Amino acid sequence: MAEQFDSPQETPESEATTPDQRRARRVPIARRLTTSAAPAASAPAKTPRRLRGGSHPVRSFVTVAAVAGLVATVAIPAFAATGGNTAEAAVTTVQQVAAKNAQSLVVASEATPAALARGSYSATTPEEIQAKKDEEAAKAAAAARIAAASAASAASAAYSGAIAQSIAPAGSVVRPLTSFTSFGTPYAGHKGTDYMAPLGTPLYAIADGVVVESTENGPGWGVYVKIAHNIGGNTVTSLYAHMMYGSRRVTVGQTVSAGQLIGQVSDTGRAYGTHLHLEIYVNGSWVNSESWLVANVG
Repeated sequence: MAEQFDSPQETPESEATTPDQRRARRVPIARRLTTSAAPAASAPAKTPRRLRGGSHPVRSFVTVAAVAGLVATVAIPAFAATGGNTAEAAVTTVQQVAAKNAQSLVVASEATPAALARGSYSATTPEEIQAKKDEEAAKAAAAARIAAASAASAASAAYSGAIAQSIAPAGSVVRPLTSFTSFGTPYAGHKGTDYMAPLGTPLYAIADGVVVESTENGPGWGVYVKIAHNIGGNTVTSLYAHMMYGSRRVTVGQTVSAGQLIGQVSDTGRAYGTHLHLEIYVNGSWVNSESWLVANVG
């Protein structure tokens, strides 16, 4: 009886085999049949297999070459553009980022400039600045004179003399005060003439006329009276400011005569001491009160 020998199982391929080993084709051991007679025909040999999972060496080489070429195509021009200086490339990149983040101003094409009101900004020219300084200096000087006069009459803080209802005949022109300490000349922004007198000193109309304003709450003038006159064919308006509260003796529309009592001196409104603030206008134009009185009082 003949014996039969089977070839052992094929050994699995190792992952660590070399390319030469992978290219080697494994030839299986043929089954051998031993008989007592003539040897039988040998079994056909198994067809060699290509290693599974392996890659062709030529294909691998081509892939590596392609990748290397792509890297060279990108890297070499970039390197040449910066001159081989990596620090400069970094600076350029930072500048580019800053440019992208830079702020921008968009102006509408239909925008129109807005007109500025003259009173909305301060003086800027040397002339305006000097005029402002002169005005402030004049105000300070006037305030100092009024304060000095008030201090001089502090002993007689209130008028103690008799208060006459009238001091002159009709048709004449008189001074509004029978006595006063001093007077201040007008200055920029201040058109009146200030006559310093003790508190309570009586005030009189300078001429015949009609009362056009009489109030306890004037804008800066405090208690004041305004009278319209016709003197020598001219329209004359006289204003008496800083009068004592409750001292007004005339009302709007009332006819008054020259030298008629209209009120008493005080410091109401914007005043630095007791005094009469007198303003006179002729035909609508302001004039110096003291100069006009000197020229017209008989």
